[in-house]
Amino acid sequence: MVRQLVREALDAQIGGAAVQTSSDSSALETSGVVDESVKDIITEADVRQLAVGAKLLIREDAIITPSARDLIAERSVEIRYRARRSATGKHRIIAIGSDHGGLEMKERLRQFLDELGYNHRDFGTFSNDAVDYPDFAHAVARAVADGACDLGIIVDGAGIGSCMTANKVPGVRAAMCYDEATARNSREHNYANVLTLGGRLISNEKMREIVAAWLSTPEGEARHGKRVAKIMAIEKQYLR
Repeated sequence: MVRQLVREALDAQIGGAAVQTSSDSSALETSGVVDESVKDIITEADVRQLAVGAKLLIREDAIITPSARDLIAERSVEIRYRARRSATGKHRIIAIGSDHGGLEMKERLRQFLDELGYNHRDFGTFSNDAVDYPDFAHAVARAVADGACDLGIIVDGAGIGSCMTANKVPGVRAAMCYDEATARNSREHNYANVLTLGGRLISNEKMREIVAAWLSTPEGEARHGKRVAKIMAIEKQYLR
């Protein structure tokens, strides 16, 4: 009887604004819900361990990779959401991500953002195991496009593939920058909201210079905005 009451209470709460505490985890397992609501990104590996018809609890603003979405549909996994937590503080939230080729620089980037006083969300990867850069570039780009984060920075081996991937997401204007001048130009002239870097092509010192310039440069005056509006108008022509 008590277990049934707990299950009913949890079913009523899931999807609400309250955040589950660690003391509730056993009750969630009892209710048949797998709680992954602490994660920023849900990957194929997270879904592969679920049984057919399982219930998966994630954050409302979590990014689900394309391969994970395919597996969710294949296994008829039911997605439940926790409400997105409101951003607090005076600093913008920076989404960051990398593949294995950019992992070392991403870790240095995390430290640098802390030094600058920026909040950040790390979408992975978190090990040197080989991964596919489009998954992580897409996650960062989606976080920016959906408004979960204000700006995004992605690192892969050369920075090119992640830039191509991010620019496939409507609303994203990604720029691959390799010095301070291109960083400032991308913000002032092109209103870039995602920066991509080549972790194997630039030094950590150069990364710091680029990131500092990019984050400190505001979007330019109206004459630049008119041109950016034309970029976005072209994008809209091809949206289906």
